Amino acid sequence: MSFTPPPYPYERLEGLKVAAAQHDGGAVDCSIGTPVDAPPDFVVAELARATGARGYPPSAGTRQFREGAARWLARRFDVEVPEAQVAACIGTKEFVASLATYLHLRRPERDTVLYPAISYPTYAMGATLAGLRAVEVPLVDGVLDLDSLDPGDVGRALVLWSNSPSNPTGHLDDLGRAADWGREHDVLVASDECYAEFTWSDRPRTMLTHGVDNVIVLHSISKRSNLAGVRAGFYAGDPELVAYLRLIRQHAGLMVPAPVQSAVALAYGDDAHVEVQRNTYRRRLSLVGDALRAAGLDCPGPEGAFYLWCSRDGMDGWELAAWLASASGLIVSPGDLYGPAGAGFVRIAMVQPDERLELAVSRLREAI
Repeated sequence: MSFTPPPYPYERLEGLKVAAAQHDGGAVDCSIGTPVDAPPDFVVAELARATGARGYPPSAGTRQFREGAARWLARRFDVEVPEAQVAACIGTKEFVASLATYLHLRRPERDTVLYPAISYPTYAMGATLAGLRAVEVPLVDGVLDLDSLDPGDVGRALVLWSNSPSNPTGHLDDLGRAADWGREHDVLVASDECYAEFTWSDRPRTMLTHGVDNVIVLHSISKRSNLAGVRAGFYAGDPELVAYLRLIRQHAGLMVPAPVQSAVALAYGDDAHVEVQRNTYRRRLSLVGDALRAAGLDCPGPEGAFYLWCSRDGMDGWELAAWLASASGLIVSPGDLYGPAGAGFVRIAMVQPDERLELAVSRLREAI
């Protein structure tokens, strides 16, 4: 049977966009987590210099890039990872989508990808693209309920995905428990930590704190430094697995452009611009969250990330999204885009300028 790709999740929002656009001043699109704020000037200047653009960049990343990422891990998380255990990827989405394929070549007897029941759709799609099984892991208060898994699925598992802070819920996972579980069951644990800089309830966390054996962590410059368009991130962890992935990705021709690597290395060396962005997201989460709660939504502040994960009694996610589009011009993502368990929720991304969010809030206040 041939494979027909499903519609891309956000292409299902056209009806919401039409309704939201009816407002004077237009729609306020908070559906996709695309950064809207400016990246650091010194990073843009380095990109303009096009350092290294003439030649092919190393697939695993330049020494400058890998050392910059390793120094950031040490500074931000107090973990020491040799630069040889760090490697570049072309944004983290392509890594998520391709990891199962590459791991299955290494362990063909395993055919199952475990992923959070409410999560970024690419974890499951990565399994589909590899011709493998995708099995949801239930969540309890945002934490992977690993004890609930069927032993048969565990025995077939190739990789377990953790995402903390979570997209879309903002919950924090128990990273130590997941790492221990993976080692106990001989299952690689891939920890997607792309929102770690935006951890609100505690200091940022990484699974590397709990050891590197059978663990790969994934980080991105996209959210941290408002550089989603340059497509750069890195993975780090288990030395044998990093070496394997570096080699197979080199064969596949996966390379972050050298000017991007040079600029991203500089970005990882600076924390001041990130603190500015943290304060911006805190302000927006408070502004919009307060307005939504006043409108009768259940909308707790997240433990991390820059999304609000909200519900309202008597409405499913699509109904609530339609109401928000009509009442305020907000375009949001219905929760079932992130799995059936999210059907009663919407995700709202704080990725519009303050004045646009204030406009949506003012409309919402008038509507109630």
